[in-house]
Amino acid sequence: MTTTAVRPGKRRSYVSGAAPAANGARIGTSGKTFQVVSIIVLVVFAIIWLIPSLFALKTSLTDNGVAALGAQAILTHWNPTLHSFASFFQAGDIWNWYLASGITSVITAFLTVLFASMAAFALSRLRFRGRNVTFLLVILGIMIPTQVLIVPIFQMLNWMSLLNTYWSVIFPQVPAVIAVFIFKQFFDGIPAEMEEAARIDGANRWQVYWSLIVPLSRPVIAAVSILTFVGVWNNLLLPLFVLSNPNLMTIPVGLATVQSSFGQRYADIQAGAILAALPLIILYLIFQRQIVEGVTGSGLKG
Repeated sequence: MTTTAVRPGKRRSYVSGAAPAANGARIGTSGKTFQVVSIIVLVVFAIIWLIPSLFALKTSLTDNGVAALGAQAILTHWNPTLHSFASFFQAGDIWNWYLASGITSVITAFLTVLFASMAAFALSRLRFRGRNVTFLLVILGIMIPTQVLIVPIFQMLNWMSLLNTYWSVIFPQVPAVIAVFIFKQFFDGIPAEMEEAARIDGANRWQVYWSLIVPLSRPVIAAVSILTFVGVWNNLLLPLFVLSNPNLMTIPVGLATVQSSFGQRYADIQAGAILAALPLIILYLIFQRQIVEGVTGSGLKG
């Protein structure tokens, strides 16, 4: 009886011991397959993204006469020239456009981070009646297209005598609903025990926000700042409506005016687009890690 009871048990242990090894092998194989497929997909998407970018660069280094002949002439002509960049600097006041875009983008990013983080702190940490309804109304703001609000914004700015000023570009872009949402999601992940410890030490609400929450939120602050900067830099519709002074035009508005005057000079137009995007590319290459950490909320890990 003892022998017959032990032997089946041993056989079962052999089977159970072999099963994890087989499962591990299958998991390892599937993991490697997934990794290979992921790499292939990333390479394909990188090539798809790089092809138009490289073609734009090749067009900007081609003579206008050759560029007007079409894509085949652009690809087969290998006599690069910087004439388009030089003519663009002569024809357009790009330094004023850089200055206007820089001023509006930096100030808007600063004010957006300040007010969005304060609003998110109230929605995440304060307990008041109607908090969930307020957050729902804030989120619903994402569903409202900016184009729908352009006429009311123009009328309000005209009533406030702010047209043809930097503030007419800055103020309408400060209330960023997506920034409030990102900050709130990040603040919700900060342990409540840290805030309770600060309150026991005598910190008030403002001190908790400024001395505790803000220092812990550096990754998300960097991400929101950069994303807001890029959005304001690339915004065409609002500056086009509220700015008519050439000295205050931003990069997108300036490019729109230059393109209409250049006509079929594709190389010059492409050179201007590259000059407009160059600061953003440099900015992203420098702060890409902060952008990813801030959006994914991984700043609290480790």
